[in-house]
Amino acid sequence: MSDESVISLRGVRAELGSRPVLRGIDLTVRRGQVVALLGANGSGKSTAVRTIIGQVPVTAGEIELFGTPRRRFRDWARVGYVPQRTTAAGGVPATVTEVVSSGRLSRARFGVLRKADHEAVRRALGLVGMADRAKDSVNALSGGQHQRVLIARALAAEPELLIMDEPMAGVDLASQEVLAETLRGQVAAGTTVLLVLHELGPLEPLIDRAVVLRDGCVLHDGPPPEAVGQHALPGHDHVHPHAPAGAEPIRTGLLS
Repeated sequence: MSDESVISLRGVRAELGSRPVLRGIDLTVRRGQVVALLGANGSGKSTAVRTIIGQVPVTAGEIELFGTPRRRFRDWARVGYVPQRTTAAGGVPATVTEVVSSGRLSRARFGVLRKADHEAVRRALGLVGMADRAKDSVNALSGGQHQRVLIARALAAEPELLIMDEPMAGVDLASQEVLAETLRGQVAAGTTVLLVLHELGPLEPLIDRAVVLRDGCVLHDGPPPEAVGQHALPGHDHVHPHAPAGAEPIRTGLLS
C-alpha cells in the first residue's frame, strides 16, 4: 500500500437546499485502502461521496482525486461509482448486458465498444455471478441481482478507485456474500475502495479503516468498531439479552 492519496477532502463543506450537511470534513484515502464511511441516517455519508464525484457542489474546502483538484479532474475512467440502488433503476427497459456495457463508455472511443470492451463486460458479469442473466431485462431482476448488475457496471470500466454508496442496502444474504467475494478480488488486485455502509456485515474483514460521520463532522477515523452486525455502529445502544432487568444499555460512546 503506497502513501499516494487517491481521494483527499480538506475542510469540505456542502449544503442541500440551504441546510449545511457537511461541516468541514477531512478525509484521505490512500492507494489500496478500503475505507468504510459509517454513521446514522442524515450524518452526511452519501453527500460526502456525491461531493467527491461532483454530484453535489461544495461551498468550501478542497477535493482532490489522484492528486488533481476535482474541478480539473477529467480521467473518470479511473473511477467506478455504484449509486444507491433506489436512484438507479429509472424503469428504462434495458438488458443486463446493456446496463453493464454503459460502464465501458468512459473508455470507448466515440462510444463504440470494441472486443476488449465486450470482454470486460462479460468478465464483470462473471465476477458478480450474473453471466447467465446477461440477456434478461433488468426489470425482471430481484433487488439483490439488480445491485450486482450496478456493481458489474462499475467494475466493467476496470477502475482504480471504486466508490460504492450502501452497496448492501436491501440485498439478500446470498448477494451480500457474492458482493463481498467480488470486492475481495478487486482489493487483492490493488483497487482502492470507499464504501458508504450502514453496517459492516460481510465486508468487515476487508475494511482497513472506518470513518464515522455525525451531523456532517468526522467523529472517528481509525480501526473499524469491534462489534458485529447492527452493533457495528459506535454508540448503538445494546442491552444484552442476558443482562439483568433494568440494566443500562452498553454505550460505545461515539454516536450515543
